[in-house]
Amino acid sequence: MDIHVKQLWVTRHTAVDVAPGICYGATDVGLKPTFAQEAEAVRQKLIDFRPDIVLSSPLSRALRLAHAVGYPDVKTDDRLREQSFGDWEMQRYDDIDDPQMARWYKDYVNEAPTNGESFARVVERVGQFIEECRTSEYQNILVFAHGGVQMAVGAYLGLYPMIEAPQHYAGYGSVLKYQL
Repeated sequence: MDIHVKQLWVTRHTAVDVAPGICYGATDVGLKPTFAQEAEAVRQKLIDFRPDIVLSSPLSRALRLAHAVGYPDVKTDDRLREQSFGDWEMQRYDDIDDPQMARWYKDYVNEAPTNGESFARVVERVGQFIEECRTSEYQNILVFAHGGVQMAVGAYLGLYPMIEAPQHYAGYGSVLKYQL
C-alpha cells in the first residue's frame, strides 16, 4: 500500500516597509527595498519543493513574493489574508486610545480589535482552508501568506495551544512545513 503524506508549506512574505510599532495587519502595505534579495533567499528555500498547487493571500506583499519566486499564475484565497486589526490598522500601537485594547491584551485569542477579528477567528478560517486541502486531490501545497496565518496553521493542527501561538512567530521570508 502506497501512503502519501500531504504537505503544506506556508511561506511568509518578506519584510514590509512600515515603521516599527505600527499595526498593519490586513492593510496592503509595501515591501522594503531589499525585496529582491529576500525573495531570492525564499526561492532557495523552495527550490526542491514541487507543489501541485500554489495559493496566496490576496494581499500584494504575499502575491509579489509568489510571483518573484516563480509562480506567476498563483491563485488567491481570502482565507489566507492576515488578521484584521480593524480600527487599529496603520496606527502606532502606543498611540491607540481604545478601551478594547486592554481586553485584547488580556485575551487576544478571543477578543477582537475594534472592528477587527480575534485570533480564534483567524484560526477558524485558516482551519476551513486546511480541511479543504486535506480533502483535495493535491499532495504538495505551497502557500504564500503571513505570520498570523503561519501561527494559525500550527494552532489549528494542534502543534501548540492558540494562547502560545506568538511564541511560534516566524520571521519574514520563513517557510514552515506541515503535514496534513
